[in-house]
Amino acid sequence: MPHYHHLGKFPHKRHTIFRKEDQSLYAEELVSTEGFSDVYSLVYHCHAPTKVLKIDKPYSVAPSIVIDHNMQHRSFQGFKIAPKDDYLESRVIILTNNDLHISLAAPRISMKNYFFKNSQADEVIFIHEGSGILRTMYGNIKFVYGDHLVIPRGTIYQIEFDTSVNRLFIVESFTPIKFPKRYVNRNGQLLENAPLYERDIKLVQDLETHDEKGEFKVLIKRDDMIFPYYYQYHPFDLIGWDGCHYPYAISVHDFEPITGRVHQPPPVHQTFEAHNFVMCAFVPRMYDYHPDAIPAPYNHSNVDSDEVLYYVDGDFMSRSHVEKGQISLHPIGIPHGPHPGTVEKSIGAKFTNELAVMVDTFRPLKLTKAALEIEDEDYYRSWLDQ
Repeated sequence: MPHYHHLGKFPHKRHTIFRKEDQSLYAEELVSTEGFSDVYSLVYHCHAPTKVLKIDKPYSVAPSIVIDHNMQHRSFQGFKIAPKDDYLESRVIILTNNDLHISLAAPRISMKNYFFKNSQADEVIFIHEGSGILRTMYGNIKFVYGDHLVIPRGTIYQIEFDTSVNRLFIVESFTPIKFPKRYVNRNGQLLENAPLYERDIKLVQDLETHDEKGEFKVLIKRDDMIFPYYYQYHPFDLIGWDGCHYPYAISVHDFEPITGRVHQPPPVHQTFEAHNFVMCAFVPRMYDYHPDAIPAPYNHSNVDSDEVLYYVDGDFMSRSHVEKGQISLHPIGIPHGPHPGTVEKSIGAKFTNELAVMVDTFRPLKLTKAALEIEDEDYYRSWLDQ
């Protein structure tokens, strides 16, 4: 998690008197994680965040799981997910287990008539196509192609898109998203040999205080249900905040690849970790430089993890044909590797322009109905000699 940050106004000491110009009190709120034992922020509202006008009937957004036990290499054409106007309606869960949801989305219209809060999961939204502004209770982040938007649970937000063409790869994690432990020192600072640095973190800026009374719709997600809440005051009514729990962004283009004389294993590409899964980024980089190196990855068995690779851009040395937005799933227990002919082709190559995001889960993934609708059913046969 990024370090201590603050925006706006707040009192000199926590849990002390903090008055408005009219001498009424600002409403302090502690946003805490893991009880009171992990990162938190103190936020200061113009009005108490408990003023609820009404609550509509909740509705389900649970994925339709059709394959509980998968033991087959699979591929999905992510750009076949049809665009929809609404942001939440466009989010389609493709793969899932008890630790995370992996979704695709192609929203056309900015969120204007409601706000959203995921109360149970941290979200990582990878921006494949599109740009805009993530507006949150903590402030705003401008985003562009290649950004990972990391939104911790409990954050109320809206997304404002610049255009109607947007493609998102979304991971909902039911445990906190963090930087890999081996990247940080005992004081929490990113190490000198980490592929990321604090300067790469896009912090929330431009806190907007909306001291407005009315009826404000906040859709709250929990247990794959959406609970429509209507608040008396605007949810972005913060006059200030400080702490270590807040959204941020990191661009895949700022990830500095770790290379070597011979082929490096996937953990060198890691960006984030959570309980029972990791995320990685494959970025343009120099190939292995041993004189006899084979740059193409070796055949390998995922003995204890499912591997999901989301292809973003560029050419991949290990596959004969890849499309933007394609997703491959290589499950626990069976080997996969480079396509026929790609190993020999990679020898002597000096550089790769590939760009991809990977998720490795340590519990098997289940497939949804939406996944099968965009599946390349013959993918598992793609290693056969032609």
